[in-house]
Amino acid sequence: MSAATELDTERLILRQWQQSDLPAFAALNADAEVMAHFPATLSATESNKLAEKLGRQILEQGWGLWALERKSDGAFIGFTGLQNFSDMPFLSKGESAVEIGWRLARSAWGQGLASEAARAALDFAFTRLALSELYSFTACQNSRSIAVMIRLGMRACPETFLHPRLSPDSPLSEHVLYRLQREDCLPD
Repeated sequence: MSAATELDTERLILRQWQQSDLPAFAALNADAEVMAHFPATLSATESNKLAEKLGRQILEQGWGLWALERKSDGAFIGFTGLQNFSDMPFLSKGESAVEIGWRLARSAWGQGLASEAARAALDFAFTRLALSELYSFTACQNSRSIAVMIRLGMRACPETFLHPRLSPDSPLSEHVLYRLQREDCLPD
């Protein structure tokens, strides 16, 4: 793809990152409750570097973890989208796959916005990218994200795994894995 794709839902725009997103993104990444299922909060510098990386990925491939903008007021509320990954214990050596993920500001929780945005990304993955399956994973304690995975129709894999980038001693190291295959959610 040559141009960054923008997705639209009833209440949201999934779009390329903008400079104006950076302060709200830094606040989101500094929020201990938002980041409770990640190893640490991020400094403003780390947050800005992450936003730059995510924007670059969208420019390079036309899709990625899009910035989320609420239509009603134009507010940046987080990100949702797709990203490539590899080197996970449930993949064969050298295999890669695509994860669907999200991170929203606390002010956007409990309104169905993560599910709404994720459905748009899921539809894009299966119709525009013609992917055969998507994965999502999180720390076992992350009940909010697990609830979104279930609402999307994803199926839990029976075994958990230890995230390879976390110390096995970390309380966040044990992760659940959910999968969704294209034929399970789209008509023939």
